Amino acid sequence: MRTPRAAHAQLFPALLSQDEGWRFTPRGTTRDRNMAAGGGAWGLWLRGLTWAGAAARCAGSGPSRVARLQTPGQLPACRQKSSVSFLSRSDRPNIAYNKIKGKNPGVVFLPGLNSNMNGQKAVALEDFCKSLGHAFVRFDYTGCGSSDGNLQECTVGKWRKDVLSVLDELTDGPQILVGSSLGGWLMLHAAIARPEKVTALVGVAAAADYVVSTFKQLPLEAQKEIEEKGEWKLPTKHNEEGFYCLPYDFIKEAENHCLLNSPIPITCPIKLIHGMKDEDVPWQVSMEIADHVLSKDVDVILRKVGQHRMSEKDDMKLLVYTVDDLIDKLTTQA
Repeated sequence: MRTPRAAHAQLFPALLSQDEGWRFTPRGTTRDRNMAAGGGAWGLWLRGLTWAGAAARCAGSGPSRVARLQTPGQLPACRQKSSVSFLSRSDRPNIAYNKIKGKNPGVVFLPGLNSNMNGQKAVALEDFCKSLGHAFVRFDYTGCGSSDGNLQECTVGKWRKDVLSVLDELTDGPQILVGSSLGGWLMLHAAIARPEKVTALVGVAAAADYVVSTFKQLPLEAQKEIEEKGEWKLPTKHNEEGFYCLPYDFIKEAENHCLLNSPIPITCPIKLIHGMKDEDVPWQVSMEIADHVLSKDVDVILRKVGQHRMSEKDDMKLLVYTVDDLIDKLTTQA
């Protein structure tokens, strides 16, 4: 039997607190929709889909009880002390990871481009899963964070193999994959390759095909210049340099993994969270994913003021509640 949310607030004080007067209401009600709009989280109907209860509970105003991030000051960007384990592979570099044993469904976090497993979303989800007693894994891709390998030699295909290695070697039973940005692209590939294990997906600013599609939107002269130089300086606000330096070979190899040109054979429940102020990956990419997957159980949740990293307090509680809803749903169905 799962722990009631009231108890979660005591077990997980870093993320959850309670106000009086809150109660659940059926999904899809007028109250749900008003709360979602008022709090800046818009749950959109796609192909007959229902409003996401998580979006409704994300609202930041009104008399309802909602979760609030409660750490003193800002949530830390990473843990200062954490034991890192390594997944040894005979044919590929070792992968750094943190794992919590627990009940199924487990949760696996897939970070974004040039990110690592110590980001705010990964740590918050780990703490939340620990409070629930559910299994959780976060890890670094080859060449990133604490994992072995050379970042300049990495490709989308190699990182896809990293995800499959983690699923095959570090998890047992059904898993919910939470993919941030590039991780949202890779989670789709994992769901296709391991449909028996991946039972639900949560995308946060999922960037399916985005490196390739962005490159192809450049003028032909710019594309030719990048090909001749052998690298592309992809603009970003997330580092001091102001760009990510991507080898041209990385872009060409990524073309082999594009998914939005045809139906995507995924049928599990999917939640796609995206900020409408995202200047890196437009929210329309999540809409495209929802349109291409075969699953009919898909919710797209738009945060009106959300940015790419979705790391503000309301963004984080929306993510946690979305994962919690999926755990509850899968546990009920089991």
